[in-house]
Amino acid sequence: MKLNTLTNIQKIMILGVCCFLTFNLSAQEDTESGFLSNLEISGSVDTYFRTNFNGLNKDEYDGNGDLIPKAPASSFANDPGFAIGMANAILSYEGEKVGFVADLVFGPRGEDAVFASGPSNNIVNQLYAYWNVSDAVTLTMGNFNTFLGYEVISPVANFNYSTSYMFSYGPFSHTGIKADFAIDDNWSAMLGVMNPTDYTEYNPFGKYSFGGQLGYSNDNGSAFLNVLYGEQMPTSDEALFQVDLTTGWNLSELFYLGLNTTYNATDGEGFYGAALYPQVNTSENFALGLRAEYFKELEDGGPVYGADATTMAYTLTGSYSVGNLILKPELRLDSVSDTPDPVFFNSDLERNDNLSSFVLAAIYSF
Repeated sequence: MKLNTLTNIQKIMILGVCCFLTFNLSAQEDTESGFLSNLEISGSVDTYFRTNFNGLNKDEYDGNGDLIPKAPASSFANDPGFAIGMANAILSYEGEKVGFVADLVFGPRGEDAVFASGPSNNIVNQLYAYWNVSDAVTLTMGNFNTFLGYEVISPVANFNYSTSYMFSYGPFSHTGIKADFAIDDNWSAMLGVMNPTDYTEYNPFGKYSFGGQLGYSNDNGSAFLNVLYGEQMPTSDEALFQVDLTTGWNLSELFYLGLNTTYNATDGEGFYGAALYPQVNTSENFALGLRAEYFKELEDGGPVYGADATTMAYTLTGSYSVGNLILKPELRLDSVSDTPDPVFFNSDLERNDNLSSFVLAAIYSF
């Protein structure tokens, strides 16, 4: 069988050559426009250590030959021992009226983030162009990370290193077109038309989603009400509906409080939940934060532990900064009830209804 796909290394080499040629041509033909002065390269690298106190820390298989879960069924930071997250490289250009973002990811966290992308797009986290039509209106077209939820794919922008259930089972990314509106100094809005969620390379199903957002912000914080509606799966004509509230406020110079609550359903199956994010700055370099999450799966079916399952997850994270490096020690406790059998396993392969774990992450941003 003839090989007709490129390896990631080949893709990176080709991308580098293209960027070099583009920069050369731009520098020669458009020096006066200041293209290179508006071009930025940023990104991050993250790695971590993970261990369970009352669960498995190595691969074990059940009687059917299936791998027994070793971590909570949320996204990222799930491998035992010393493990890698991802390398993230972002190339962006911001002109007076137009610009673009090319956001590339490499490594397990990146692969999980773009799980529904095709083989030719499996390193692209975001790829979009935008046009500032006026001071009040911006049009964006391409692949962009979701506008729903409190947490994001990049570990740099999250206080907790591991992620919530609401983030893990909501959308990651969209491909489509959206219009952002600056109503005044405090209020904003967004409307968008997109492919089915996380199908970012192209639309294989001929179905579309519609998104909207209403936002308010001031010097102390912000609040966003988000809505997503549309058919998602090729085998179902039932539309997904998700409504989500994300907000966070600096209540003092030292104390911050965030909140995320969401409801996600398709034909009676789905989930709802809420999470609080209190954070305290104890010094210039160290902060301590808690994520306390309640996650409930619907009676007709749920995406994680099953219909009607109830999950309580508490994550206590420290954040210590040394220059561009952030060290995050993290304790996490997941407790799941209302299931036919306990969902976690201890080292003796006996079932537990809770799992406690420790993670130490190192994140470098540039």
